[in-house]
Amino acid sequence: MLLNPGNFKPSIPQNSTNPLWNELVEHKNVIARKSISELFEQNPDRAQQFSLKTSGLLLDYSKNLVNDQTRSLLIELARQAGLQTAIEAMFNGEVINQTEDRSVLHIALRESFQDNHRLAINSEIQQVQDRIQEFVEQIETGQWLGYNGLPITDIVSIGIGGSDLGPRMVYDALAPYQNPSINIHFLANIDGSDFINTVHGLSPETTLFIIASKSFSTLETKKNAEAARSWFLQQGGVESDLAKHFVAVSSNVAAAVEFGITESQVFPMWDWVGGRYSLWSAIGLPIALGLGYENFRALRAGAHQMDHHFLTAEFEQNMPVIMAMLEIWYQNYFGARSHAVLPYDNDLRRFPEFLQQLDMESNGKSCNRSGQPLDYNTGAVVWGSSGTIGQHSYHQLLHQGKQLIPVDFIVPLNSHNPVADHHSHLYSNAVAQSQALMLGKTLDQARSELFDAGLDKAEVDRLAPHRVIPGNRPGNMLLMDYLEPTSLGALIALYEHKVYVQSVVWDINAFDQWGVELGKQLSQSIHNQLIDEKQQPVFDGSTNELIALFRKGKI
Repeated sequence: MLLNPGNFKPSIPQNSTNPLWNELVEHKNVIARKSISELFEQNPDRAQQFSLKTSGLLLDYSKNLVNDQTRSLLIELARQAGLQTAIEAMFNGEVINQTEDRSVLHIALRESFQDNHRLAINSEIQQVQDRIQEFVEQIETGQWLGYNGLPITDIVSIGIGGSDLGPRMVYDALAPYQNPSINIHFLANIDGSDFINTVHGLSPETTLFIIASKSFSTLETKKNAEAARSWFLQQGGVESDLAKHFVAVSSNVAAAVEFGITESQVFPMWDWVGGRYSLWSAIGLPIALGLGYENFRALRAGAHQMDHHFLTAEFEQNMPVIMAMLEIWYQNYFGARSHAVLPYDNDLRRFPEFLQQLDMESNGKSCNRSGQPLDYNTGAVVWGSSGTIGQHSYHQLLHQGKQLIPVDFIVPLNSHNPVADHHSHLYSNAVAQSQALMLGKTLDQARSELFDAGLDKAEVDRLAPHRVIPGNRPGNMLLMDYLEPTSLGALIALYEHKVYVQSVVWDINAFDQWGVELGKQLSQSIHNQLIDEKQQPVFDGSTNELIALFRKGKI
């Protein structure tokens, strides 16, 4: 069985006026005595009834500990949380990020120009998209030349967080669509090793730097931008050449100009685009440059298809809603504290890392939208890696560990790089892992296998318990025909909307990230102590000692 109903006390709002939270407790106590395999035995059509298809994606969620009643109760919980109103509020441009007094309109960046008639920002978006397209064409055709009249061959995107994770993930994921004449490099870490490794082998004559920072003051990005400018000047460039080799994506035009970037080469951002949702904006410039503008457009089109589905589909057939409510089911009623995302496509290897920011920065909150402390769990630890690699490491924990860890398997039906029978083995491994999580292996099955192998009873009694696999562990299967721009766009938007649905049901703000700021504030005061040995450290004993060790340069 998945869990004994008494093993985990549901983590739900204790003073909620919505009786469904408690009704789901009663339902959980009943269904937790069942197994997913039993549900398949009772319903031969379960795979069809618990799957849905939209926007080039198919979600099979039949291997979850849910039945029709579970789904109905979870959907009704979402309705009573005001989900429909919340979805419409976002699409209508209302201020749903209350702590920063902002609308949340990344969805507007992927609507077609004609469909964008509701928004006053319509023309601004189109102007920026036109500028991106024009810039990409200038680079591709060699109209934009470096200071020695040579075309650009390498582009270094300098950013961090949302200004890096999204573009980097998309560029890698769509490797078959990359322009072979343009090499895209990404620089995020303030570790000097990252900078040196990135610029190694590059020529200043043919390299273009993109400084991506909404404020143009983010420490890591600012320091790497300064290092890039110094490198450029030390390698033979001069101040007057900077304009040919540096552009920016920022809302702080003045700071970018002061840095040395021509004002016309600053691509604007807006405060209604959060960093983790910004790859659709000019932050996606490396995507457009590396993959071509039409593929960038197709990426946005795929996301728009998912947006339309999210806005219009009934909740029972709404893919983001279903995925969100399944995770709430396991987190709040079964004690799951992490969620594994396992893409069985090597090009998607950075997708779990991208989702870590999207999900954990959005829903890692401890107070509700009214500022009251929460008495229930929100947000999961998101993790994973590509393909069969994990089967030889952490899958052991998924199958036999004591923790409940729901899994999303993401699998293209076809490969861009067919090699012998590799892809059929890759696909069969994904399906087998999903099946194994559900089926497990009983003690009787383990004993039978050992007897069949010729072991005597004493050895069977000794070894069989180690081969028992609990099973009854949930997993979703997400399929697509190919990993290509539109399906990737839809996949990203699917998880964006899933995160938003959860935030609505949990009554938290998914669009601020105040927890990120404290470490930044403390870092500056600690840095001042590190570089000024005349100052006496005034922090806690551990921090003071760590500062002293840095000053000494050895342990």
